Amino acid sequence: MLPESPIGITAFGAYVPAARLQRKAILAANGWFNPGLKAYANGERSIANWDEDPITMAVEAARDCLSGASRETLAGMLFASTTMPFADRQNSVIVKEALTLNDCTAALDVSGSQRAGTSALLQSHAAALLGGGPVLCVAADKRKALPASESEMLFGDAAAAFVVGSDRMVARLLCAQSSSVDFVDHFRHEGRDTDYGWESRWVRDEGFAKLIPAVIREVLLESGCSGGSIDKFVCPIANRGVAAAIAKQCGLGAESVCSQLSDELGDAGAAHPLLLLAHVLETARPGEKVLVVGFGSGCDVMLYEVRPAIAELSKRRGVSGWLRRRRAETNYIKFLVHAGMLPVDRGMRSEFDQKQALTALYRNRKSVLGLVGIRYKDTGTVQFPPSKIGLDGRRSTPANLEDYPLAEKTARIVTFTADNLTYTLDPPAYYGTIEFEGGGRMSAEFCDAGADDMQVGRTMRMMFRIKSADEQRGFIKYFWKAAPTD
Repeated sequence: MLPESPIGITAFGAYVPAARLQRKAILAANGWFNPGLKAYANGERSIANWDEDPITMAVEAARDCLSGASRETLAGMLFASTTMPFADRQNSVIVKEALTLNDCTAALDVSGSQRAGTSALLQSHAAALLGGGPVLCVAADKRKALPASESEMLFGDAAAAFVVGSDRMVARLLCAQSSSVDFVDHFRHEGRDTDYGWESRWVRDEGFAKLIPAVIREVLLESGCSGGSIDKFVCPIANRGVAAAIAKQCGLGAESVCSQLSDELGDAGAAHPLLLLAHVLETARPGEKVLVVGFGSGCDVMLYEVRPAIAELSKRRGVSGWLRRRRAETNYIKFLVHAGMLPVDRGMRSEFDQKQALTALYRNRKSVLGLVGIRYKDTGTVQFPPSKIGLDGRRSTPANLEDYPLAEKTARIVTFTADNLTYTLDPPAYYGTIEFEGGGRMSAEFCDAGADDMQVGRTMRMMFRIKSADEQRGFIKYFWKAAPTD
């Protein structure tokens, strides 16, 4: 049991990929085999692009969370996911590098169940309480599902992020409780791509209806709050009516049950409870009490009270903003290819060795992963990639050079090309030259872009994406691409 704490949420953010696969497209492709999918065919689900994964989504959610805030004070970060790209390379450290956090920042991966997100958030509170500075907590999932399955309809790709600390809290943690029970509602063995799920009625009646209410009652008892005093109930269970039934069982008002965002993006796995909490905080008012549930191999329950500082939090895109940045997708085959569920003949142009020189990556990690350039103090000239040799051919001294982060700078298209011959999983390949506000040019690939976006002078924002993958050795290369601003 975690008692009333002087630690709480000081900032929050989220990320939802732009593409939304229409569920009717899934039904049209698979209804011949599984007519029951018709019951789930309303709305749409978020789908990551071919160059997105939990790491890239976590970076974008963290950037949204940290907008307008200093990153230098962060003492640690936790990254929660059940679909991390690397089994033996710390995924959270890649996120840390992309965010250009201090090398003294502690980093930890959290995985193993669908409540990994809430468990990471709880551990962030504990870490911040020990001192040393605020802690960043990020959760992201990109789960695969078998074609023609209910999961394929219900899953969604997304990420959420929070900063936990004591300075200007927007939501204070009043009480929290966890239970650890080997209740297996689904599982995925090492080496498998998709989950195996158990019978939904048994999961509902023996898992959700018994394990969750028991922990909620403990939290309400310990905090001295009644069920009727809860203003928002965040219960990320996609099964229809389950959250409402749990609320009723625990004495919570029916009006407190928050939207699951099922029709807008689907179930984002370990990230979903944090995503829903971020969505609730966007419109929360001071004094409101928010109860958050995370379920998986037991249960986490956290009770927050919204603080007046929420009205002063700097503007961010948030869940609502990313949901508005949408592009309807009806091409089911394209979705399968981008999700890695359907192999295609990629042609000879894709057949070249993508081996990463790990020594070069280490030496250049600030520029490759953090998009950090160089600024010449005497002239103010910005250069990327960084070099001691200036554009005028003169060699500069280290004292005249300073790091110049470019990831948060707005850029504009100087030149562009639409290439139908070079290999890409999302043809045509768009790339060109961009110029940053304040100086600096670079050649960049464009992402989430179409023909209408290709205009000289078009404003772009940088996004952390997959550059390429060394499939022979199992290594993913990351870099920054330019995406059209809204």
